[in-house]
This record gives sequence, C-alpha cells and structure tokens, in this order.
Amino acid sequence: MKKIKELLYCLRANDIVVVSFLALLTIINIIFHNRVEHWFFLCLFNFIIIAFVFTIANLSKKELSPLLLQIRTWYIIPLIFLTFKELYFMVKPIRQVDYDDVLIAIDRFIFGFDPTVELYKIATPFLTEILQIAYATFFFLPVILGIELMVNKKYKELDFAVFIIVLGFFLSYIGYLLVPAVGPRFTLHDFNLKHVELPGLFLTDFLRDIVNSGESITYSMPNARELVQRDVFPSGHTQMTLLTMYMAIKFKAKSKYFLIPVGILLIIATVYLRYHYVVDVLGGAVFMIFTLWFGRRIYNWWSVKRGEEKFEYPET
Repeated sequence: MKKIKELLYCLRANDIVVVSFLALLTIINIIFHNRVEHWFFLCLFNFIIIAFVFTIANLSKKELSPLLLQIRTWYIIPLIFLTFKELYFMVKPIRQVDYDDVLIAIDRFIFGFDPTVELYKIATPFLTEILQIAYATFFFLPVILGIELMVNKKYKELDFAVFIIVLGFFLSYIGYLLVPAVGPRFTLHDFNLKHVELPGLFLTDFLRDIVNSGESITYSMPNARELVQRDVFPSGHTQMTLLTMYMAIKFKAKSKYFLIPVGILLIIATVYLRYHYVVDVLGGAVFMIFTLWFGRRIYNWWSVKRGEEKFEYPET
C-alpha cells in the first residue's frame, strides 16, 4: 500500500487528470464495446499512455533532468490531439444523435436570427483571410505562453498552466460526448460551397484543409457531414483561448500583447467561419470559468497531498 501511494504521489496534477480521463474513456469503451468498432485498440492505447505517464513520473522521482522536465511538460501536446481523435471513433457510434437543432433553436431564441447567416453579409476575402489565420493559431497560443513561462523559469506557474490546459481540453471533450453536433457549416450552410462563399486571399484554403483533415474530412467527400468529428459544443477554441489569455494576464506574461488580440480574433472566427454556433461560444466561456474554479481546487488539493505549497496567482 505504501509503494502504491509513493507511485501515485510521483504524479503531478496534470498527470492525475490524464490518467483519470484515459481511465474514463477506457471504461466507456468497454461498456459500449458492441458499438465502438476499435474499442480494444483504443483501450490498449489508453493503457500504454497511462503506463508511460507512471514510468516518466517514477523516473522523475530520483532526479528531474532537463530532458525529463521537457518530456513531462510537453507530452500533453500530442496526447491532446490523440485523445481528440479517440473520441472520433467513440462519439457518433455511442450517442447516435446530433443536437444541432437544439443549438440552432437557442441561437434563434437569443438573437432572433442565425448569426452565421447574418455575418455572411459583411464577409470579405480580407476579413476571411485574417480570421482563418487567427483560427489556425489555436494550438500554438498555449504553447507560446508555456515557452515564455519556462524560459523565465516560472516553473510553478508553468505547472499550473499545463494542468489547467489539460483539464480544460478534457472537460470540453466530455461536452462533445454529452452534446454531439456538427456545426453550422453543415446545417445552415452548404459545406461544399464554403470555399466559394467565404473565399480568402492566400492561406485560407490551405489552412481550411488542415482543419478539415484534423476532423477526418475533405471537400471531396460526398458524406462529409456523416464523417466529421462531433466537436461543436462547447467551443473548445473559445474555452482554451480564454484560459490562455486569462493566465497570460495573471502571470504578467509579455506574450499577452500577442495572445489577447489574436485570441479575440480567434473567438470571432469560430462563428464567422461557421465552425460554431454562438451558443457554443457562450458554452466555451462557461466551461472556461468552471475549469478555473474547479481546476484550482483540484490542483491545490493534490499539491497538499504531495507536500507542496498551494498555488496562488502572482500579486498584481
């Protein structure tokens, strides 16, 4: 029992979130194994990652070398995308329903119209280009903040930021499981005409293709709506960008002068580019607030368990 506790206490807060979430996905895969075609391989993947996390944590117990520090900090980057793709094989066969009609109804109740349709009236190639570029920076914004914190040796802030980012992503993934939807580019608009109706200048089509490939679709697919990943509610782009902006301000990061304006454009882009309904953006904001509230309590609880100081934001 003592060895088990020692092994657990080697884990950082973000490791605990990773292990817990992968364990949850494994349980869901086992329960719905008759619906999830690749459930065994998904469970095997989860087991391998959990074993990797425990191994790295145990190695770090003796001496946290520069290499191990980098691995423990940045392994979450590929993991976040890999778990995102694991959900691709789970959500549609398990849930077997999309809630776009509900999300559309909420938008219409709030505004009296469809926001993406109204925004089309002010669309220009230049505006589309700027917003598509901003949208493409999504995964880079938290990394930029993390690099600055590491360079400035703000390791406690870095550890907390990594934890919050991991927790935020996984909470949004739970939202995708609970409220699967495909978004307005498939429901209120013709997906195959997006590059015609919202043309950019130079990079728009290239960046759009990257986003589509990340969601396992292309414009050439006649059944793209059936194959696309269900990742609309909440808007993870909004949630994670707001978290990054908030922490950049709290940690007095110089990168905030880049992160904040780009982040604002990115959030606007989620609706303008037809990836999300406005209610998804509002949901992302609510998830952001909950992530900070819940995350800080979990982080400090685990810090006390490990005999470490609680986290407090730097004084402003």
